[in-house]
Amino acid sequence: MRWLLDFAPLVAFFVAYRWDGIYTATAVLMAATTVQMAIIYALDRRLQALHKITWALICVFGALTLALHDERFIKWKPTVLYGALALTLAAALWGWRRNVLQLLLGSQLPLPATVWHRLTLAWIVYCVLMAVLNGVVATWWSTDAWVDFKLWGYVFPLAFIVGQGLYVARHLKDDTA
Repeated sequence: MRWLLDFAPLVAFFVAYRWDGIYTATAVLMAATTVQMAIIYALDRRLQALHKITWALICVFGALTLALHDERFIKWKPTVLYGALALTLAAALWGWRRNVLQLLLGSQLPLPATVWHRLTLAWIVYCVLMAVLNGVVATWWSTDAWVDFKLWGYVFPLAFIVGQGLYVARHLKDDTA
């Protein structure tokens, strides 16, 4: 049931967009994400860093979209988020010699360091590709096409996560033996 909570703001955004356009959808997304964060906080008594970053970007880019009546801001929010994630993972891995994914998930997934390194590289490449893809669609396509891309574009993260799961599963030790 937790996945319903994760997708609720996006569903609200798409419904509001079809009902009354990008500006209403942006306001609905901001409100729905704020409610989502409050519910997550009530359940977990904390918000993860990615939750905070996502909420802040939605509020900042949404407020700019509404205040300046310029849809480009909300359309570029995913590019900024993906770019920031790629930059953070890359800077940590190559600059500070820290593997953020391993630091966050290492206690839950006992994997060799080489596997963590490959996973992080895959996430960096994925985030860069998604940032570029969203940037191209946001820049060159209509708002209707961008919204459709956001709706049907969820195939990309789903395929990536399934691929990551299959890769990780090959490297997990079997505790039942």
